[in-house]
Amino acid sequence: MRLLRSTDLALRVLMRLAVVGGSTPTTREVAEDMGVPYTHTAKIVAELQHMGLLDARRGRGGGLSLTEKGRTVSVGAVVRSFEGEGDVVECEGATPCPLNTACRLRGALRRAQEAFYATLDPVTMQDIVAGPTGPLLLQISGPA
Repeated sequence: MRLLRSTDLALRVLMRLAVVGGSTPTTREVAEDMGVPYTHTAKIVAELQHMGLLDARRGRGGGLSLTEKGRTVSVGAVVRSFEGEGDVVECEGATPCPLNTACRLRGALRRAQEAFYATLDPVTMQDIVAGPTGPLLLQISGPA
């Protein structure tokens, strides 16, 4: 399974904010630190804010910061939110698979997907940025 680019970026934004301490970087600063287009980062930040995982304040003294929910959110919950609950393969699209009624692959892939999420569910953002990851994130992401 390969994560969508937006899922990857959402996780990296949360990780970045989890290690900045009292500083509140702007969306533009976070985008530049991660080498990602500002417009894409802004969309992800808006979605994370809508989910209640971060606060975004505009203007002087503004910036991004994690909420308490953002610090303790399950990685599985974030991935589910960005990836959606759909099947790994599309069996009933514009050209339905002729094996659809007797296929065992769809069920096996669904179970694998659920196992993937079940592995991520107990992992929180705090777990992800615990040492040595947190200090390394600070080193590679530029000044906070």
